[in-house]
Amino acid sequence: MATWILGISAFYHDAAAALLRDGELVAAAQEERFSRLKADARFPAAAIAYVLREAGITAADLDCVAFYEKPLVKFERLLETYLAYAPRGLPSWERAISLWTGHKLHIPARLREGLGAGCRARLVFANHHESHAASAFFPSPFAEAAVLTLDAVGEWGTSSVGVGRGNRVSLSQEMRFPHSLGMLYSAVTDFTGFKVNSGEYKVMGLAPYGQPKYVDRLLEHVVELGDDGSVALDMSYFNYCHGLTMTSPKFHDLFGGPPRDPESWITEREMDLAASVQVLCEEVVLRAARHAHRLTGLRNVVLAGGVALNCVANGRLLREGPFERVWIQPAAGDAGGALGAAYLAWHHLLGQPRRVAAEDSQRGSLLGPRFDPADIEVLLDSVGARFETITDEATLLDRVAHLLAGEQVVGWFQGRMEYGPRALGARSILGDPRSPRMQQVMNLKIKFRESFRPFAPCVLAEQADQVVDLPPGVDSPYMLLVASVHPGLRRPLGAEELARLQSPDLTIRVSVPRSTIPAVTHVDYSARVQTVDAARHGRFHRLLRRFHALTGCPVLVNTSFNIRGEPIVCTPEDAYQCFMATEMDALVLEDHLLLKREQRGAPSAAERAAYRAQYAPD
Repeated sequence: MATWILGISAFYHDAAAALLRDGELVAAAQEERFSRLKADARFPAAAIAYVLREAGITAADLDCVAFYEKPLVKFERLLETYLAYAPRGLPSWERAISLWTGHKLHIPARLREGLGAGCRARLVFANHHESHAASAFFPSPFAEAAVLTLDAVGEWGTSSVGVGRGNRVSLSQEMRFPHSLGMLYSAVTDFTGFKVNSGEYKVMGLAPYGQPKYVDRLLEHVVELGDDGSVALDMSYFNYCHGLTMTSPKFHDLFGGPPRDPESWITEREMDLAASVQVLCEEVVLRAARHAHRLTGLRNVVLAGGVALNCVANGRLLREGPFERVWIQPAAGDAGGALGAAYLAWHHLLGQPRRVAAEDSQRGSLLGPRFDPADIEVLLDSVGARFETITDEATLLDRVAHLLAGEQVVGWFQGRMEYGPRALGARSILGDPRSPRMQQVMNLKIKFRESFRPFAPCVLAEQADQVVDLPPGVDSPYMLLVASVHPGLRRPLGAEELARLQSPDLTIRVSVPRSTIPAVTHVDYSARVQTVDAARHGRFHRLLRRFHALTGCPVLVNTSFNIRGEPIVCTPEDAYQCFMATEMDALVLEDHLLLKREQRGAPSAAERAAYRAQYAPD
């Protein structure tokens, strides 16, 4: 008889559910994909319903439900922090205590209520950073590894170091709140005018446009770095312990004025501050890794926590760090805590052995729902869509490859949805990376986001060494590493182009092509690469092969299938809506091909604006 373990993250950020059957990962998904509310933190009712449906069971069949952190310990941190800063921070305290007394102190009851009266499963609570550590180690391809977790804050911990070996993870050291690399990065995110908990990757993307002019100022006044990767913050520059803002007036004075207003012009100050905090982030990650290596003496390292999504730092760790191999949990943030909690219950609580997969046991992180082509056809008929059904895969891929080669932007909806923040070829928007106009077209007319944002290349794994400089034998199936574009693809820049790179207008800088694949080459010749292989990616790999055969280019632009502020699409209905509300040229829903020019009753400009207005700027 099978043992079923459900892992849950909820109530703080990015709620999710993950399901194990006898220790094997069956399904996992974030609540935001179903609710259409980005980073939805509520009880993940829809995500739980999905993973149970995927397994063909009900909540009554569950043996154990594991929550990803310990609410009472988190509440203890809240109380102690506010007492330490009292009487300051009364408005912040009043807001927080109403949330806690209203429902967060009653999480066990809320979980029981949400799972229903028929669920008699054992309910257990894991430590936040242990959940991160478990999510990183247990699915990894390593029998033993050093473990690094880095994020903003869990209960008290903000980062940790430990070891994974066999069926155990053990954390030996941790850094504690309020000192936190994640909180420092989020504070700069907020100061530069982006949204905390979703805009950090924008700061990472903005950094190459600036110069790290403020590193010395940050080190002199704001943060002290330890040789072990620890950070000590001067809390007089921050408000997050007791206020309603991240930074204090003292921070604002240090960096020349108040925070940037969201949606306003991005100045050199924001670019340089982004570059500076990114340099510090990379240095902390490298120091922490060297410390972990000294402590453990192991050859491999695994990472999780929100900071582990900083793929520029990950790339430096791979190239310059002391470890031979690096594996990063694709759902490295709080959503991945659901998976880690489930693994902890299976291995630690039940004492079950671990089976190590040769690649990893994350199954490509394609763990969400899939949809039958026949059901999709019913949907398309119901909305009056004009489409062609192409059941012969070779014909379908040839049509799509020709569309892409003709600079058409294609929505690509295939198979199971991704778990984690990256689109990996199941819910993707694709384009031709050779086009010098593709980056701005996709940013401004389809994603409706800032023009400076770089796009990721998806590359045939067997051709990756001809496109990016990854170490031999290293792949990047989860788009979590940044590498340099191969020197052979780079374009020499003339005097006029070099002058344009000095413009304060980012749209001008972005328009300077730096390689023969300009749409995926960032200003510093870097690329956040996804390697695509036959085993993990199936039809997506075959599409890339067809595009390569047609054009000689083994690369496509791959960005997430959504507009700014919207979660990645989950259902065919979501994909169709997004397709119709943007300037995408074509949509592939499994075996069905839709061309925008053939659609009747396309939304008006006002209707498109209303669709975008559903999602607050992120």
